[in-house]
Amino acid sequence: MSAVKNVIKDNYNMMLLKDYLRVAIKDAGFSHAEISKTPTGTRVVLHVTRPGIVIGRKGTGIRELTEKLASEFKLKNPQIAVEEIAKPELSPSVMCNRMASHLERGTAFRRATMWTLKQIMENGAMGVQITISGKLRGDRSAFEKHAAGILPRAGHHAEVIVDEDIVHVRTAMGLIGIRIRIARTEKLIPEFEFKTQKTKKLKQIKDTDTGKMRDETEGERKARTESEQIVIEEEKMKELETLEEEEAKLL
Repeated sequence: MSAVKNVIKDNYNMMLLKDYLRVAIKDAGFSHAEISKTPTGTRVVLHVTRPGIVIGRKGTGIRELTEKLASEFKLKNPQIAVEEIAKPELSPSVMCNRMASHLERGTAFRRATMWTLKQIMENGAMGVQITISGKLRGDRSAFEKHAAGILPRAGHHAEVIVDEDIVHVRTAMGLIGIRIRIARTEKLIPEFEFKTQKTKKLKQIKDTDTGKMRDETEGERKARTESEQIVIEEEKMKELETLEEEEAKLL
């Protein structure tokens, strides 16, 4: 087999693996996986929001996942490590999955878009763009773009500070695509300057899953899984006023 065919095959297998992990460890808030070959096997680093769910009680979850990667995806002696994402709201993959879950549960696409945009910007992003496309309101396909902050769109700056991800979700209307691009302040380039924002007051609490100390915003309920996070967000989302509701008040 030629080198080109090997590259295509490897990329295709990685795409299938990512799709599997996105579903298999959905409640753990899967973001992305780093896979590298070592002399003793294959090292797989999973970046998630809740490591305890992946590891499972006494390591049962990670053992089952290791067996699955070896048998289904033919990874040689997979060695899985789990890394916690410090700020899930700044991960395009996590936010794409959360927005897709809201749409699956019947939330209006504009309300879900505005909520996701608000969460990303409030957690310190320099800029964000959300593109949603498909059969949004009728029989014909359409797309909408919503953006906030500073987001380089081309050139070296865009490659350095902008991360993006795309997911597809099936709804009653049909297949809908979600693309989120986030510019992170951690990779700030000197050409960009912006005013500092007030941060929420945090307190230290002990995580029941991992046993480690973590920050939690005072007065806010902390979700144990991504499914609980979606339910909490839906409750808060009801307070968000959409453009349609604003227009109705003016009539």
